[in-house]
Amino acid sequence: MILERFLSRTQFDSYDDFYNNFSLTTPSEFNFAFDVVDELAKAKPLDRALVWCDEKGAEACFTFGDMKKMSDAAANVFAEAGIKKGDPVMLILKRRYEYWPLLLALHKLGAIAIPATHLLTSKDIVYRCQAADIAGIVCVDEQNVLFHVDEAETKMKAEGKCPLRFKAFVRSVHTDKNLDIAGEAEKALKTETRWQDFNAKMESASTLFERPSGEDAPKNNDIMLLYFTSGTTGMPKMVSHDFVYPLGHIITARYWQNIESGGLHLTVADTGWAKAAWGKIYGQWICEAAIFVYDYDRFDPPAMLDIISKYKIHTFCAPPTIYRFFIKEDLTKYDFSSLKYCCVAGEPLNPEIYEQFKAATGIKLMEGYGQTELTITLAVYPWMTPKPGSMGKPSPGYDIDVIREDGSPCDMGEEGQVIIRTDKRKPAGMFGGYYRDAELTNSVFHDDAYYTGDMAWRDEDGFYWFVGRSDDVIKSSGYRIGPFEVESALLEHPSVLECAVTGVPDPDRGTVVKATVILAKGFTASDELKKELQDHVKKTTAPYKYPRIVEFVTELPKTISGKIRRVQIREEDSKS
Repeated sequence: MILERFLSRTQFDSYDDFYNNFSLTTPSEFNFAFDVVDELAKAKPLDRALVWCDEKGAEACFTFGDMKKMSDAAANVFAEAGIKKGDPVMLILKRRYEYWPLLLALHKLGAIAIPATHLLTSKDIVYRCQAADIAGIVCVDEQNVLFHVDEAETKMKAEGKCPLRFKAFVRSVHTDKNLDIAGEAEKALKTETRWQDFNAKMESASTLFERPSGEDAPKNNDIMLLYFTSGTTGMPKMVSHDFVYPLGHIITARYWQNIESGGLHLTVADTGWAKAAWGKIYGQWICEAAIFVYDYDRFDPPAMLDIISKYKIHTFCAPPTIYRFFIKEDLTKYDFSSLKYCCVAGEPLNPEIYEQFKAATGIKLMEGYGQTELTITLAVYPWMTPKPGSMGKPSPGYDIDVIREDGSPCDMGEEGQVIIRTDKRKPAGMFGGYYRDAELTNSVFHDDAYYTGDMAWRDEDGFYWFVGRSDDVIKSSGYRIGPFEVESALLEHPSVLECAVTGVPDPDRGTVVKATVILAKGFTASDELKKELQDHVKKTTAPYKYPRIVEFVTELPKTISGKIRRVQIREEDSKS
């Protein structure tokens, strides 16, 4: 097995055995595309690697043999376009199946892959291109995306600051092959650099690509991936990961998501976000499992439940919001006989969601925590009994502590900032710093530790509980109140579809808790409902945490990745 090449042991008897004895072997000049995917293509070329379908009914299945040929062809296309080791290339490919061979191709070349969301505006693209000197962009064949890329290129050329050397699109399976997409894009906004049809170029390219050697071969500490964070408090940061990063996700896939060889795994994530690296390629293929991709634009709970049933998904990972919608459906209508294991991450899980999903499926939801900068950092592992709402315990390689503002360790039950101590070791897959920003890197890496900016506390059993980002924690009348606990309480009320909890300046208490609420269908804003929500929170959690201010809205300010921008709510409140 591929997995055994990197681990001295693959089986463990307990969490303590796992944490203390997990050991990773890192090869010199490791390259995931060659050393995992191509090796699997040699050993089991006909085994499925990627099962894909979209909301319009199209289907496709690709083997490891297919992935090698397609990635080799794509690498030759990139090379012909002048892409070489160290060149940054942005991929705006949504959930199109081309993402996987193109990403592998960039790894083979030693180029820097920059996955990005299709929701970027021309301003976002200009910022990213100039911040990272992006050499090329490959995107989906959607007019709005093509337009924004063209508009960004035009703006950069007008400023004399355009690093782009090429741009290409991938065709949807539903696009007429006779349609001149490049020509249509040119009509929308004339630019000097014409669009290239990446699919057409791959069809004519050689399916053999020789592994680079010597100075052309990427080294373990070279940058492989670059993620722009969603920027909840400012401009996006550039998180860089090296070529060892995929090995860090062995723990993510094998021991948190519980993926096994031959299994079929579905993680709900667009390829533009780091969660796709967690659940849609690296650890899963090292475990020799197949990745399932459901390509859709609008999340439809019954449709996704149908997909899980129809394709016999074995393991599943999604944020709590997905499960929240699931439990509102009649789950008895779906066949979960193949579903063995489910994980959840992104925010604390409401215990009610945990209990209802378990009652309907018999499956326990296993929580986890991490950041774009990290791999799975804390998690509920198979040997552990979940405590709904808890992030779990530290992953092997992570020396975690919770500290006060003065840097001293917190006592059990005391809230503080989560840090990762790096004086003894650094976890595989942990980022190397923020690209081209030494000042920002040094602000989070100091005193032999990485400061996550997340607040939490530890209970008597060693489980960690998330409180919120350090900037989001509310200090009111001497109390420290984490927004997630209040939000979780509000979400248990049937009238609340979505909410955000923030602090508002108050002359008497310093700060009071405010809840900004989107109501579910069938409910109407009123003073009576406001009082009902306040009383509900008082009964569900500590009474002092209840929101003294409740505002009903139709939408919440969010980043392009869908994260609530609490900072914007605070800024707007400070102006009023």
